[in-house]
Amino acid sequence: MPNTILSPAYRFRRIDATRNMARFYMLSLEPTLFGEVAVLRHWGRIGTSGRQALSLHATLAEAEAMFARQVARRRRRGYVEA
Repeated sequence: MPNTILSPAYRFRRIDATRNMARFYMLSLEPTLFGEVAVLRHWGRIGTSGRQALSLHATLAEAEAMFARQVARRRRRGYVEA
């Protein structure tokens, strides 16, 4: 598997001035050196470095399923694509 991004990255924002909320959330699928597929999540308050989490999956299908669940979850919670 070549070392390239496997799918387009999603970038979400959720801004609600009445609740002092300004958040971002980014998702991407990336290959690892050992043939696995990683789902990279990066989130936090806009203007900060935020936090990151990486989950490894043995197959592309498993990673894409988790990726799709995360995208759907962000949309349900009011995030919009930036």
